[in-house]
Amino acid sequence: MLSSISRVALCSMLVSWGSAVAAPVTLTEGNVNFDNISVVRSDDKLLVMMDVDFSAYKTKTNKELIIKPIIYNGTDTLRLREVVVAGRNRYYSDLRNGLNSSAILLHGAKKETLEYSAVIPYEGWMNGASLDVSGVIAGCCDETIFGDGQNLMKLSFETKRFMPEFIYVTPEAAPKINELEGSAYIDFPVNRTEIYPDYRRNPIELQKIIATIDTVRNDADTRIIGLSIKGYASPEGSYSNNERLAKGRTQALKDFVNSRYAFNDSIIVTAYEPEDWRGLERYVESSSLDNRDAILGIIRGSLSPDEKDARIKRTFPGDYAFLLKEVYPALRHSDYVVRYEVREFSDIEEIKRLIKTAPSKLSLNEMYLAAKEMEQGGEEFRETFDIAVHMFPNDPVANLNAANIAMMSGDMKRAASYLEKAGDSGEAEYARGTYAAILGDNAVATGHYAKARDMGVAKAADMIRQIEELNQ
Repeated sequence: MLSSISRVALCSMLVSWGSAVAAPVTLTEGNVNFDNISVVRSDDKLLVMMDVDFSAYKTKTNKELIIKPIIYNGTDTLRLREVVVAGRNRYYSDLRNGLNSSAILLHGAKKETLEYSAVIPYEGWMNGASLDVSGVIAGCCDETIFGDGQNLMKLSFETKRFMPEFIYVTPEAAPKINELEGSAYIDFPVNRTEIYPDYRRNPIELQKIIATIDTVRNDADTRIIGLSIKGYASPEGSYSNNERLAKGRTQALKDFVNSRYAFNDSIIVTAYEPEDWRGLERYVESSSLDNRDAILGIIRGSLSPDEKDARIKRTFPGDYAFLLKEVYPALRHSDYVVRYEVREFSDIEEIKRLIKTAPSKLSLNEMYLAAKEMEQGGEEFRETFDIAVHMFPNDPVANLNAANIAMMSGDMKRAASYLEKAGDSGEAEYARGTYAAILGDNAVATGHYAKARDMGVAKAADMIRQIEELNQ
């Protein structure tokens, strides 16, 4: 179980004695802009946040720009983490030599804006202090200082605010069983059940099945555990003959697959449906046929299949001729599903790579194993949760964690949609309490937190105490 506080949303989350916000500032000599500058104080912490825009700064390959934030009040001073924007040669030199290891080191050609944040212990002298910034352009043998002591803002804290802590739930490990499915439209000579691989469209249609199977077989991370094939015939002709055709053609397709792969009998499962009336119904329902509703009435009625086909043909010959030519061929199809299992992954770096390149191979549990190793609240951390809920859109745990990320980012609309599918666990009730508290509905928040507390979520009691303190 993870819990984290995000740089983006901490202004509204901290149980603070106030926040200070400043207008944008520019260091003219270095063409560096500072925007969204704010400082939030909790009882014992100070959060400094700002967007640092380097887009107008021209990086030279052997030089670096050093941004030095500082908080000072008379003789009391605290230097914050520096930001270094290095040219290409200087960047790799710093990496090799371990320089600026305490600073945020950026490649000048690859970064234009930084969402800067720093959390530091709060001390009494900081109320009324100044947040200043200086810049240095450094080469191998020289330095140029500019904007020395440029003031960004004056710190002043008064108002007490709410600070939730977000609880992330690690999903249980589970087997990873996936499926690939498709439909093939194999052409058979009239009344025949033998497959001729070169007949009409068959080279293309058979290749679709082969490609689907090979996609799994050729992947070292997967193994096929099942292949199902279901054949359909179209409604024209007698039902008994169509049953013979659907059954025989399905068996022929199974034999064709086995001739290439020699699967065990337990792998392939077949079924057939003599006439695809459901497919015909779907087409007619979405069509603009003149007699659409009447034809649907026949399809959905209680007549036998042969009587339905004859009634449509006799009553609506024009529409029937169209269906026979344009729709019935697509009702002669074989649907197939390849079920496969993906191996387990435990190497965190491999999981991180797969999150970006092949997330379908990962379980929720594996994604969260990687998330534990990421900077909590950082961009990579947030992206992992976004990908997880995209891959598992109906999973309660994925939606719960995605709701937390959305709230941390200030996107309350997305948070609400995720919370609808977050389930009824104690952690979900806790998250709904957090949602209400951020929106300022303390009564609703307390109700959810109380329910979460009663379900065993200990942190909920802390949130209730915070709300009670705010109401005093």
